[in-house]
Amino acid sequence: MLTDPELKSKVDTIWDRLWSSGLSNPMDSIEQFSYLLFLKRLDDAENKREKQAKLRKKEFTPQIDSELRWSHWINFKADQALKHVRDKVFPWLRTAGTEGSSFERYMQNAEFKISKAGTLIEVCNLIDALKISEQNQDVQGDLYEYLLSKLNAAGRNGQFRTPRHIIKMMVQMVDPKPQDRIGDLAAGTCGFLVNAFEYILQQHSEPDERGNPQLIGDLLRDEEREFLQTEAFTAYDNDAGMTMLRIGSMNLMLHGIKHPRFFYQDTLSKGFQDEKSLDVVLMNPPFKGKMDESDINPTLPTKCKKTELLFLHLILRVLDMGGRCAVIVPDGVLFGSSNQHQEIRKKIIEENRLDGVVSMPSGVFKPYAGVSTAVLLFTRGGTTDRIWFYNMEHDGFSLDDKRQPVAENDIPDILNCWKTRFDEEVTAKKEQRLAELKAEIAPLKAERLKLLKEVNRLTFENAIAPADDESSRLALETDQTLLNQLHEQMAPLQAEINQLNRQFWVTKAQVKSNKYDLSASRYRQIEQDEAFYESPQVTMERLLKLEHIMEMEVWELMSFIDEK
Repeated sequence: MLTDPELKSKVDTIWDRLWSSGLSNPMDSIEQFSYLLFLKRLDDAENKREKQAKLRKKEFTPQIDSELRWSHWINFKADQALKHVRDKVFPWLRTAGTEGSSFERYMQNAEFKISKAGTLIEVCNLIDALKISEQNQDVQGDLYEYLLSKLNAAGRNGQFRTPRHIIKMMVQMVDPKPQDRIGDLAAGTCGFLVNAFEYILQQHSEPDERGNPQLIGDLLRDEEREFLQTEAFTAYDNDAGMTMLRIGSMNLMLHGIKHPRFFYQDTLSKGFQDEKSLDVVLMNPPFKGKMDESDINPTLPTKCKKTELLFLHLILRVLDMGGRCAVIVPDGVLFGSSNQHQEIRKKIIEENRLDGVVSMPSGVFKPYAGVSTAVLLFTRGGTTDRIWFYNMEHDGFSLDDKRQPVAENDIPDILNCWKTRFDEEVTAKKEQRLAELKAEIAPLKAERLKLLKEVNRLTFENAIAPADDESSRLALETDQTLLNQLHEQMAPLQAEINQLNRQFWVTKAQVKSNKYDLSASRYRQIEQDEAFYESPQVTMERLLKLEHIMEMEVWELMSFIDEK
């Protein structure tokens, strides 16, 4: 998500300029912003290709006519620039997609609605100031997400994007291959497919001379490269306004997919008939949507209206045998007690192979939604014997509305644990390390209980001591200091123990006996530290002592009264 306050400020300014120029429909502002951003990034991509050609001492073949490039017309006078973009650049943009691609289809009716020359130049200068090519992230999607948040619509219609680090985690876990048919049935800005494409390229590219990964796909065979461009990626969305379809298609093209396949389709409806058409599904379906019962595809449970459940049934329908899926679901899917909730969990476990469940903290989708979510990873067909769980507590960002970067991040550990989950040697080493940590921390926990007992005693003694008695207060401060030092000594050991306990296995029999409940909290074994409790005898003795002190003070007060 967009966290840089300077970038946010510049986007706010762009939004204000577009609105004040007469674009009163917020979606028009988003769309026009997206077109200009696309043109800017096309120019950046062309510059990058030119630099790479020079570095490799190869001839550079332009893919865009020079007069159409951003860097050519951005320095025109305002009136001339507007005329050039309206009469030359935008007509070309409508036809820039390859024949038959979704970009070509949805851009045919696209309109350039900026009518004021000054607004065009001002907005373009602000986009230049964003320095998008220098950002180490897919800023277009972030900007779009931020603009949607300004509409106050993201939380209602599910159009906010999945955080990129979560997408990348899911892509790495499902491990798409060059020959896989990969799809997203509610694609939005196509972030999952973009990251899947980049993952495949990186896995099939030689590192550069410094050993850094590249996204050039030089190790791909010609037929694999052709397949990736024309057939591998398929996306769907039911945005009737076509804005999402245009933005998603632009996003795919900007990342190197020259023939995007992004279709206008409500995949839950009767009009979508695909079966066994995909090898990999990566998606974050709408959570709170409800379907019209009369339009639900008859192959899906027609009595069910919850989209998060219907999409799981749909995924199983469109996956070919052996196909893999990574899908985000709200926690209610994991433990919901209705027949519909239990039915889909049973179907995934009994008729397919549920490979893993990654429970995520509730702040992952803030500030747009605070719902707790999980990632389900399953394979079409196969047999479920046991299920791998991971209880994520940190995702590398604060879990409040600000979502600022933090040091705590479980994702590298999740990926490592997932990769080595069947490695008996790695498992044995972890169990050995866990045993060592428990042995090391045990005497410290015992000492902690002793100190707690002493602090408890001294707290009481200090409370009843005369005002001029400093001995109990000093003793209490000393023991509290020792207790704090002990906690500091224990903290890293306990943190490592907690980390090692984040992943665990649960048998199918255990899950079945709990009505197929997939909540990590139900099965994760947490060793609670032994709490200190004072013995009842000591408590009663202290009560008697307090009562005695109170009685003495009452008699003292009475003596003052008698004297008067």
